[in-house]
Amino acid sequence: MPELPEVEHVRRGVETLIGIPIENVRVGRRDVVRDEHAKRRGRLDHRLLLEGATVTGTRRHGKQLALIGSNGACVLVHLGMSGQLLVLDTGQRVSGGHAHVVWSLGDGRRLVFRDPRRFGGVWLLRRESDLDARWASLGNDGLVITGGALCEALGASTRAVKAGLLDQSAVAGVGNIYADEALFDAGINPGRPCNMLTEPEWDRLSVSVRAVLEEGFRRGGSTLRDYRRPDGSSGDAVAGHRVYGRGSKPCFRCENKLSQAQIAQRTTVWCPRCQRVPPP
Repeated sequence: MPELPEVEHVRRGVETLIGIPIENVRVGRRDVVRDEHAKRRGRLDHRLLLEGATVTGTRRHGKQLALIGSNGACVLVHLGMSGQLLVLDTGQRVSGGHAHVVWSLGDGRRLVFRDPRRFGGVWLLRRESDLDARWASLGNDGLVITGGALCEALGASTRAVKAGLLDQSAVAGVGNIYADEALFDAGINPGRPCNMLTEPEWDRLSVSVRAVLEEGFRRGGSTLRDYRRPDGSSGDAVAGHRVYGRGSKPCFRCENKLSQAQIAQRTTVWCPRCQRVPPP
């Protein structure tokens, strides 16, 4: 699933559309567009998809991004497991199909939401305040998370710290990839209960979370399977992964064999030497 670095890359790519009129919006699959009001009306209001308007800005919180329209509406996009938001030049075609929503712009470009596995979607919001209300349930964004905020959100929990980092109400934007990487960077075992971490460890972990997310963004995001940047290119952050996806391979730091197990129903990789559980 695209995490914060990938979604931030997408957001910045979509910013190139700001100020360009949206002439037409085509919905290829109605079930990927969520609009509660449309259920009562029986049809979509394409003005809420910004048809006839322009994008005046973009916002992101965690793994979600939004297009802010000149007509006051907001289009919230969640990429899910396989979603992509592509900016296509005139005459450029979508590779692989699954173009569920297509925005045609006045300069000949198109913005395409495609999602082969359809775990993501597009939500139509009538005003920006609806977006703020929706994001109120999310924790602090991973790029600005602090040790104090992590401790406040997770410090009393008996969950494994890896499970805590995946909780979007605690810290928004961290998924399986960057949770493993941050815990390795901080030297914290992913199976340790949250309530056993000390304040200095929460501080160290917050620094690591910010660092691995920033590095992931700097390298264009992690393309494992479906993620693509808006221009269709792949990110190369995978080359910098130190533990994620490397179970049983040697640790880059100490050359010990990396361990792998399921935590919170997610495959988790760590170094039992570099991330040793401290004695009681």
